Amino acid sequence: MMLIDIFKAAFLGIIEGLTEFIPVSSTAHLLLASHLIDFTAIKNNLFEIVIQLGAILAICVIYRRRIFDLLVHFKEKSQQKFILNLILAFLPAAIIGAALHSLLKALFFNNLTIAIALILGGIVMIAIDRKPKKSAVEELEKITPLNAFYIGLFQCLAMIPGVSRSGATIIGGLLLGLNRKVAAEFSFFLAIPTIAAASLYDLYKNSSELSFADIEVISVGLIASFLSALLVIKWFINFVSKNSFVPFGIYRIIVGTLVLIFLS
Repeated sequence: MMLIDIFKAAFLGIIEGLTEFIPVSSTAHLLLASHLIDFTAIKNNLFEIVIQLGAILAICVIYRRRIFDLLVHFKEKSQQKFILNLILAFLPAAIIGAALHSLLKALFFNNLTIAIALILGGIVMIAIDRKPKKSAVEELEKITPLNAFYIGLFQCLAMIPGVSRSGATIIGGLLLGLNRKVAAEFSFFLAIPTIAAASLYDLYKNSSELSFADIEVISVGLIASFLSALLVIKWFINFVSKNSFVPFGIYRIIVGTLVLIFLS
């Protein structure tokens, strides 16, 4: 394993942690950054997908009390409803992802798709965020099972790199009447089973091609992703509690345009 690969892995891990939970598409940023720094140590975009587990670990650490309550008091109706909501929101992506995993990778993991998804997603985000709306759901516990399922359908859009998993689920939540904070927090919790399943599935599919050196590089990326995600999550919740998503929409349009001009 070359030292330069370690530095590249750490750099990409930081990008993953900083972008996973904000609506700008971490997958797009990782794929583009990998291209720009010529990171080819691990094939099939496995590195970019698996290091998302580091960001998920950060969610588990920050929301450890809520997760502990779910595990210890799972017999309570409120906890069972929350678990049911997560399952219902997770199922659409799990089913479609398992069925179309290879096809989606072959069709959409390219710079042109990323650029278009970033731009269109930014426009949609700005339009929806500026639209007058009343938030009927101001607590996680008040999300209905049907709304959770609909959010899961929105999450399926994020199988296209550049769409953003957090962006799709948060915008879906806003359209369904969740306020910004609740939409963001539900997106965070939904990320745990979704990204864990996707990462472990990809790891399983490519396990025969991994070497010990690959595992070391992935470990560096995981640690960097975990540490940088810790810094972003609480900041993002505080930000969206007081501000709109318009800055993220503008950022997406700018980045997508640059990709379209220089990398497509």
